[in-house]
Amino acid sequence: MIYLYLNDNHIKLLCLKKTILGQHESYFFEKKHEARLLDKGKIINVDILASAIKEALSLTSASAITEKDVILILSQEVFYFLRTDLPVDIAPPAMSSFIIDKARANLSVDIDNCTSDYFIQTNQEQKFVTFYAISKDDIEKFKQTLTLLGLKLNNIIPDSLSYFKLFEKTLRKEKKENILYAFYDKNKISGYLYDSFGLLLPQRWSVNLSENQLAEDVLKNKAIEFENNNNKLNRIILSGNNSENVRQDTFTKAVGVWTNPLKRIIPDFYSEYLKLLVVDAKLKFPLLSLDVCFGAFIFTQENKNFSLLKNGYKNIKKTAGKITLPKKEIAIFICSFVLSFILFLFISRLKFNPTRLWEKQPPLQTKITPSPLPATPTPTISTKKEEIKIKILNGSGIKGKAIELKDILKNKGYQEILTGNADNFDFENSEIQVKKSKIEIINLIKNDLKDTLEIVKQSDLDEKETADVIITFGKDFK
Repeated sequence: MIYLYLNDNHIKLLCLKKTILGQHESYFFEKKHEARLLDKGKIINVDILASAIKEALSLTSASAITEKDVILILSQEVFYFLRTDLPVDIAPPAMSSFIIDKARANLSVDIDNCTSDYFIQTNQEQKFVTFYAISKDDIEKFKQTLTLLGLKLNNIIPDSLSYFKLFEKTLRKEKKENILYAFYDKNKISGYLYDSFGLLLPQRWSVNLSENQLAEDVLKNKAIEFENNNNKLNRIILSGNNSENVRQDTFTKAVGVWTNPLKRIIPDFYSEYLKLLVVDAKLKFPLLSLDVCFGAFIFTQENKNFSLLKNGYKNIKKTAGKITLPKKEIAIFICSFVLSFILFLFISRLKFNPTRLWEKQPPLQTKITPSPLPATPTPTISTKKEEIKIKILNGSGIKGKAIELKDILKNKGYQEILTGNADNFDFENSEIQVKKSKIEIINLIKNDLKDTLEIVKQSDLDEKETADVIITFGKDFK
């Protein structure tokens, strides 16, 4: 399978050739052309684009040329996008028609001339549908381009879905978060705004960096801009080649929003997919530059039914007016009827003697056993360890001790950990600060550290802090 990303003058290619053991031999290529290949996601010249793709395949490897199926990844701007709430009690047979009617009412496009698909995500109280559509004319041009090279278009995926898949597992559906995905390149920083259920705003923002302009300043201004529009950021996911050397603690402090480098998320949450990629020993898989292709690979593994090549609307239209009976309910009814009939026949064949009712029956001996008292419920902590944001401050002055304590907490299951130095190195005993909203986790952390250090002082942490917990260890940590 070839995962091919196209955007303006940029080509990214990830070729995966499946092995007998179920892994994938991986080959990759990336290039920025001088000439533009696409204009707002649409093909400018079929022959020029075909030549660029052919060059990418030939420079990748001989194995890449033998692969024929293509997953095409395109910029969000080429798609018609709708996100809306669904009635919680809507019946499944009526759902597709409801979504199509919503798309017709809200999108300035003829849905009949598009292919579309959607996916639904839920929490305890709401259902959210994310709907994508793409013009049939655009699809035909991409098919024409690939056919010139003997390739077959297998599916089309918006790049915004690929990026979302890279951090989806870090989210909690019961907690509403706004997340900014930022791609940090040499001269530019860009990205999309998401929440816990998917893409929130379809427009991709982009800022060209001047020579002395810092990415931290750009993201800080972006965070303020989003907050002014009632989209306060809870997290930033940082990708791109320039994020390789970013220090999470100093970057988070400069931006004022908790920042997760993608290079740390993937090994912790998506290692099973990373292990499937077999790369030449002389090379290193460029995850931070090919994030969109890797995300598309994860998406196709987890969402096999999603396809923008199926004409979802036409499938709905063909069934319009037909009565579709719920198969599950019919099967349950038939089984219940058969079992009831068998039970009736069995009872009717039993010999019933009414005189037995007058016979003296021996008294029943009932053994009374005391019922056990109900167990006292053990209080549970709703916050998961991997979601607790911890900052470790070295108050002992002993170099390397903060990393040592971080590794101890990592082994206990905590993931979101920053390290730094305290205001001074005169701390004799360790201290802990916890937000009042997270006070339930303090005993959990103390218990996990009971064999390492003794926390003698506890105080409240300002709710505006990006960390949930700050641990300042002193000389008692040997």
